[in-house]
Amino acid sequence: MNRWWIAPMLRRTIRTQVRRGLAGVWVRGGPPEGGAVLAPNHHSFWDGYLLAELAWQAGQPLRVMMTSRQLDRFPFLQLIGARPPGQLRSLARDAGAGYWIGVFPEGAIQAAGPLQALQPGAGWLAQIARVPLVPVAIRVVVRAGPGPEAFLRFGTPCLTSELPSQLAAVLQALDADLSSADPERPPAGYLLRVTGLGARPDEVTLAVRWLTRLSGFGRTEAAPELPVPAHGRMRP
Repeated sequence: MNRWWIAPMLRRTIRTQVRRGLAGVWVRGGPPEGGAVLAPNHHSFWDGYLLAELAWQAGQPLRVMMTSRQLDRFPFLQLIGARPPGQLRSLARDAGAGYWIGVFPEGAIQAAGPLQALQPGAGWLAQIARVPLVPVAIRVVVRAGPGPEAFLRFGTPCLTSELPSQLAAVLQALDADLSSADPERPPAGYLLRVTGLGARPDEVTLAVRWLTRLSGFGRTEAAPELPVPAHGRMRP
């Protein structure tokens, strides 16, 4: 069966989902050029899509390790770079050939919060392929607007032994950036990489003002007197 058309269709579908499902994607820092192992926390459905979006924007080939369970459910994702854990050596060769390899060292989606215990696959791949190991913090959050926003912060390349502390540190830094920022604005230093179709706070504000004026609740003139009943003036 000729499946050449499926991969472009999947890419278009995923990119459309990112733009329709998120109000925007903001990024601070970036991975090195060429091959690298990206090691993000994994606390949302969107994490793999976000790595793919950034890779496609950069024209960078990408592989993302997925659990065998997830690939059994979505086997077609292998056509756009998803790989099972049993292909570590193949992923190492791809990293050495210049691919970004996304490995979620927590192993599976975890509840949003502190970093969970890490598995060794990401560090092993980086060592074997002799490419940088880059911790990446990801948060998908609802703030002032009605739609979720995605924020990614790339750390500096680190040693395998340093990954737990470095990934925890960059995640804490991202959380601190978000907690200290005006919720209607991105944190300082984050660049908009994807403009989503979700309503932005300024659009919501305009809609509220329009509805307020249209309904009359925002008028400043004196309120009209109460109507006079047919049988006489109303008592206060």
